Amino acid sequence: MADELKRNRHDDARAVLARNDRGGYTVPTDRLYPFQWNWDSAFVAMGFATFDVDRAYRELERLIEGQWDDGMIPHIVFHAPSDTYFPGPDVWGTRHRIPTSGITQPPVFGMALRFVHEAAVAAGQQDSIERTRPLFEAALRSHRWWLKARDPDRLGLVAILHPWESGSDNSPAWDEALARVPTATKTEIRRKDTGHVDASMRPRDVDYQRFIHLVDIYRDCGWNPQSQWSVSPFKVADVQMTGILARATADLIPLASALGAQAEAAELSEMHHFLTEGLKRRWRDPLRRFVSLDLVSGQDIEAPTQAGFIPLVAVSLDANQRSAVAAEIERWCDGMVVGLPSTAPFSPAFEPKRYWRGPVWAVINWLIVDGLRVNAINELASSLERGTVRAIEQAGFCEYFDPTTGEGLGGNTFSWTAAAYLVMSRRVVDG
Repeated sequence: MADELKRNRHDDARAVLARNDRGGYTVPTDRLYPFQWNWDSAFVAMGFATFDVDRAYRELERLIEGQWDDGMIPHIVFHAPSDTYFPGPDVWGTRHRIPTSGITQPPVFGMALRFVHEAAVAAGQQDSIERTRPLFEAALRSHRWWLKARDPDRLGLVAILHPWESGSDNSPAWDEALARVPTATKTEIRRKDTGHVDASMRPRDVDYQRFIHLVDIYRDCGWNPQSQWSVSPFKVADVQMTGILARATADLIPLASALGAQAEAAELSEMHHFLTEGLKRRWRDPLRRFVSLDLVSGQDIEAPTQAGFIPLVAVSLDANQRSAVAAEIERWCDGMVVGLPSTAPFSPAFEPKRYWRGPVWAVINWLIVDGLRVNAINELASSLERGTVRAIEQAGFCEYFDPTTGEGLGGNTFSWTAAAYLVMSRRVVDG
């Protein structure tokens, strides 16, 4: 019976990806997010790779159509017009050859490329090297951009200049830093998201005012990275972003070797060491997790959010740290119907239904599960993975889930949730 349920759910997950396919790229969900999003598509490519390697490659190929000449991969590529989302290309005012936003997102791309390449090799696909090579080159340009544009002070930590770049838009981690950003905007705010999803599940209006103020500032800079860095009132060295970049860098190294790119493999190895050393300095024993750094105030960001566990995908912990982080994750999950909440339930900022202030996200659990396994915390990893799969089977392919009830929230028929199910449920079945 359980096997039949999973088979049916696999069919349903594939149907979600087919429904959201717009011709070689996948929208996160219809109307609410009608374009191609950066880290969404990377996760989606891995989902496709479980049953259609060619389509998985195509997802990544369509994403890098939006890559800028300096190497940045924007967080949105506007392949086709839509009036159901704000802010659209008119607000961003970028000058790329096709319309894009002017900021980026977590660089899951390199992780996805290794996953897709290895699926192609396993399937005996003859053109895997030819398909992988230009995507590898795009990923390497992106990683070089990150270190040049977002770590000019050589801290071994890359910074975000907008909460949207983190992927965790309204996380409590940004509350203090974002409070410095004025609410006045040059751009008329025409929110569309609350027409698709209940406002109680979305960022507040004041958040959007500050989000758009930052867009106004950077547009006035002509999207020049050095100018943006010098004027930004929001500048955070983010351990979630750095952890993902470090893991993606590690995943590019075997690809470089497979492609015969030995100099690039050496460059990536040096980059990986630099980033992991930077991350190790952000571990805090009393908190039993990693913390980001507010580069404007110079203060640690101690708000308890999922970002503190993402570096596990890249960093090897010592025995004491492994015990500590496992105990902390179990503490966050205690009493929850489904874990891991994106904000600790004991935090005053915890809101179980509001976007990144409490709900569970399948792709975040995917990353944390992988990080736990990197650190041989296997029993907890399997438990968290089983819980994620069970939540999706019970509530559907929702954008996120209420940790206190298991209720599905946000957008429905969500692409990256379907992708997470396709990958994670197979691992539950297999072992």
